[in-house]
Amino acid sequence: MNKTKKMMAVLLSLTLCTGLISTSIYAQKTGDTQTDPPAGSTETEMADASDATSSDSEVSKDETVYVLTEADGSVRKVIVSDWLKNASALDQISDISDLEQIENVKGDETFTLSGQNEALWDARGNDIYYQGTTTKELPVDIAVSYELDGNTISARDLAGKSGQVTIRFDYTNRQSETVQVDGKDETIYVPFAVLTGTVLDNDIFRNVEVSNGKLINDGDHTTVIGLALPGLQNNLALSKETIDLPDYFEIRADVTNFRLGTTMTIASNEVFCDLDDEKLESADDLESSMNQLTTAMDQLLDGASSLSDGLDTLLEKSGTLADGIEQVASGAGALKSGASDLNSGVSQLKSGSSQLSSGLNQLSGNNKTLTAGAKQVFNSLLSTANKQLSEAGLTVSTLTIDNYARVLDQTISSLDKNAVYNQALAQVTAAVEAKRPDIENAVTDAVRNQVTAQVTAVVQEQVTKKVTAAVKEQVAGQVIQTAAGMSKEEYDAAVEAGLVDETTQKAVEQAIAEQMKSDEVQKTIENNVAAQMDTDEIKATIASNTDTQMQTEAIRKTIAENVENQVKKAISENMASDEVQSKLAAASEGAKSIISLKASLDAYNGFYLGLLTYTDGVASAASGAAQLNAGISELSTGAAKLNTGAAELYDGTIQLKNGTPALIDGITQLRDGSVQLSDGLNQFNEEGIQKLVSALDGDLDGVISRLKATIQVSENYNNFSGIREDMPGQVKFIYRTDEIVAK
Repeated sequence: MNKTKKMMAVLLSLTLCTGLISTSIYAQKTGDTQTDPPAGSTETEMADASDATSSDSEVSKDETVYVLTEADGSVRKVIVSDWLKNASALDQISDISDLEQIENVKGDETFTLSGQNEALWDARGNDIYYQGTTTKELPVDIAVSYELDGNTISARDLAGKSGQVTIRFDYTNRQSETVQVDGKDETIYVPFAVLTGTVLDNDIFRNVEVSNGKLINDGDHTTVIGLALPGLQNNLALSKETIDLPDYFEIRADVTNFRLGTTMTIASNEVFCDLDDEKLESADDLESSMNQLTTAMDQLLDGASSLSDGLDTLLEKSGTLADGIEQVASGAGALKSGASDLNSGVSQLKSGSSQLSSGLNQLSGNNKTLTAGAKQVFNSLLSTANKQLSEAGLTVSTLTIDNYARVLDQTISSLDKNAVYNQALAQVTAAVEAKRPDIENAVTDAVRNQVTAQVTAVVQEQVTKKVTAAVKEQVAGQVIQTAAGMSKEEYDAAVEAGLVDETTQKAVEQAIAEQMKSDEVQKTIENNVAAQMDTDEIKATIASNTDTQMQTEAIRKTIAENVENQVKKAISENMASDEVQSKLAAASEGAKSIISLKASLDAYNGFYLGLLTYTDGVASAASGAAQLNAGISELSTGAAKLNTGAAELYDGTIQLKNGTPALIDGITQLRDGSVQLSDGLNQFNEEGIQKLVSALDGDLDGVISRLKATIQVSENYNNFSGIREDMPGQVKFIYRTDEIVAK
């Protein structure tokens, strides 16, 4: 029995390591890393791991599924990257995929839809690299849980904490088939081997221990790699007393100021697809194979240390490249959708926005002077109050703008046993808070009116430009008909043919310009602009743009700040009102002077907060106008010609492409480090695994049958998003969790 346990442990451990080593991991030693699959380079780097698939077929499919998750493993986004390997250089490739937002990420080849989930690619003899998104259920679920000093805690709450931390990765296999095993229907799961890795800072993590994993420590960092085989225990029907096949990975450590970078998990069934089930029959060479397998395992695990530097960079910096790709895609989409409207009215719009920004900047420039003067007066009043309190024999904290209300409230409370003032303050505060929704509505309406006015001005400038152009076209037709006796089209053709001399052309242009300046034409333009502005379409545009502006973070922040200031102002004003003051008249004689003093300060504080609200509004308006002016300048540059915008997009793409060599250098380092692993893998495949599995006879016949069924189910599962029945394929899943840092 001990020999059986050892044999199975070595088999499963080697299966996991060898299968996952062939999966590509993308990193740079000293550069950016990525969260989403890169355009083109991803599939190229996987070529070595899947060339065997395409050698015997015209077309094969290599698929990598990137899963971006929260820190607890919950899925946020799934991106699938597919590589159609056109080994026979076919002109067209028929493919099946249920992905959404399919995009060619490396070439300009296009596809047409010819049926449900069927796409016909115009390959022109090339390989096809595309990616898309999906929301379908993943075959392997990952759940990450955290404990601090033995108590469950969320990832967000754990950030910055210290103590004994446990991080547990649980893997659930959801992909199975019902197959015949020794004459019975059995549920056999696709045998995914799962490898999870992360890099721990030794200044934060100490006394690190793992279950079902391995540690590699370089002095500054500890690389942690965990192994799991979810579902395989069920497949082989082995009791945990015989062998416990892990379906989880756990890290334990003493932690100071907890933070954790991203973790990477790779799930693949490729290793089981490579096993030869036809040789699972005899048990002649089991004993000698064990030593060879153990040696190969040592070589594989020792070789894994060469990957730690690349994995370190990958886990710490996986984010920048994907964000850049999304920004490029977003910019390209905006260029396509807005290019047809950008060129109209930009010059006049730019001039008007510049004047608006200049005026608001000038007004905003006085804000500091106003607020500084008001603050100086406030501080002077507080200085006098401090002196009065001292002369009255009261020992209190020095009054400041921020603390005067609290200090005086405490003083009044200590002098007034009936707490008349505190009661009045509580009542006023409750009454004002009850009206907070009304205050919020009023502030929101005021801000919306301001935003609507700005948006309307911008839209009116655009409409005026379009109307002027249309009227000028009509005036030109009338002038040309009168002056030359021909239509504008005929005139333009004559000019193009050189039949109209330059003097006549200048005369016609001068006549058109004079007509455009006439009161009648200007009135027509004015009326048409007014009519356009009164249309439902323009009104809807203004309303939509206003709604968009109202949802921006800056506007919502301004509304929130103004509401708070209005609430404070209302409380101060109510406390200074005759009604409240009359209630305070009954206060004890010792508190009356302080109550009066605070009422005076409250009255000025109401003015001071009102001034801050005003200056904040001016600053916000100036900032918005500056952003608007900057945006219009960019619009002017990009709208001159569509080719200019396209060139900028192309330059960005080239910049992204130029970063690829550094990425390839990082991958090269990883490949160099995997040489030892490759040597050990060859020895394992040639001398170990075939002899080992052939030893599963006698009382292990049931295990052999189930292992054969497992291999067959693994061979059947060769894609995630869809594949033709006659097309070979392979698939792997790469999960990345968010980092955990203190906010």
